[in-house]
Amino acid sequence: MPTGSLGAGIRSEHLEAGIAAGAHGIACDAGSTDSGPAYLSSGRCKYSKGAIKADLRVLMLAQAKAHIPLLIGSCGTSGCDMALDWTRDIVIELAHEHGLALKIAVLYSEQRADLMATLASGGNVTPLAPLQGTGADLFEQCDHIVALMGPEPYMKALEAGADIVLGGRTTDTAVIAALPLLRGAGKAASWHAGKISECGGLCTTHSREGGVLVRVGKEAFEVEPLGSVSRCTPFTVSAHMLYENSDPFLLTEPGGVLDVTQALYEAVDERIVRVTGSQFHERPYTMKLEGAGRGGFQTIMLVGIQDRAVCTEVEAFIERMHKALCERVVTALELQLSDFDISLRPYGWNAVTGLPVDDGGPPPREIGLMFVATAQTQELATQIAKTCNPWFFHMPIRPEVELPSYGFPFSPSETERGPVYDFKLNHVVHVGDALELVRMEYVSTKEACHA
Repeated sequence: MPTGSLGAGIRSEHLEAGIAAGAHGIACDAGSTDSGPAYLSSGRCKYSKGAIKADLRVLMLAQAKAHIPLLIGSCGTSGCDMALDWTRDIVIELAHEHGLALKIAVLYSEQRADLMATLASGGNVTPLAPLQGTGADLFEQCDHIVALMGPEPYMKALEAGADIVLGGRTTDTAVIAALPLLRGAGKAASWHAGKISECGGLCTTHSREGGVLVRVGKEAFEVEPLGSVSRCTPFTVSAHMLYENSDPFLLTEPGGVLDVTQALYEAVDERIVRVTGSQFHERPYTMKLEGAGRGGFQTIMLVGIQDRAVCTEVEAFIERMHKALCERVVTALELQLSDFDISLRPYGWNAVTGLPVDDGGPPPREIGLMFVATAQTQELATQIAKTCNPWFFHMPIRPEVELPSYGFPFSPSETERGPVYDFKLNHVVHVGDALELVRMEYVSTKEACHA
């Protein structure tokens, strides 16, 4: 696992170290929901084409030299068909540039809304907390729906002789567990190794110094860092079970639950950790569903405030301003409160957590205040911002105080942020077979490379 995310940067010397140490394959995750619903709804990649292509070049040249398979999961951030095809085209482009004759497997896991609605009506779709409901309209609200694949489609592609496997949305662990499982490694060891190595070097002492090599057996696996300055310790390895996981001992995957309650993490030497005692409890096969769709539009404004009176009474000031801005929009634009939303977010105060601030602490020296108007159209969101402009930039702490002027960084002061995206689905779909909702295609670059 050379990196936790394709596009974040891969160094060829780290791959060379892994291959020299006997790696049988290269696996890499390329997607996540960490950055919100926009990438699934729009189908666009979080990273630039240049960043993705740079990493793919290193990976593909290493694969061609070592003649070992390369597996990439959740292509293009979201793993929807559009993002997967975008990644496939970059791989083909690189193959042409470097004269590589490849058999590329492309695994699609995007789902049709009508099919999911049909499965839901038959009781085969279950919401995950806190979401509720499985009505047909819920699926129709999604621009894209993906089902997270397990390792089986990757295993089938490898059995078919694929040099490179490009997957749609996949669990982070599955893309790594696929090759060990295909080669006969234990299920518990393969899944646990996949979880520990999913983010590359994050399970080492130097998280940005390369990825890791995992050696997986029947009952155990070992983790070794690829970076020369990094070390794996029982602490760094075991701690990764806490990453993006509400339970440090149980991890739900397609077809079962990884249980590391009895796992033992032991240092083989100062760099390598051996893990034993993992268990995998099989259960009926499910695939997690993710769906996202576009909502309204937003326009934002920013000011910086150093007024000591405001900074002493931030919460009261924001409450009064919010009320005044809403009343101003209702009166001037003849709108109902249900037609729009205004959010005021005081950065340097509590804009990230939204938690109450300790009144006993000293007032901040300054705050940055962000105004966010949300409406059904971009034009309306911008008109709301323009209507609120004089109040937002000049509202005094109290009516009897002369009008202040708060600092604003941009002109024009309002910035159209574009559409707002929402996650619509956080469900699981029950399937009878791991390949039931996966479509597979193969692409050969041999003819093009020899033309």
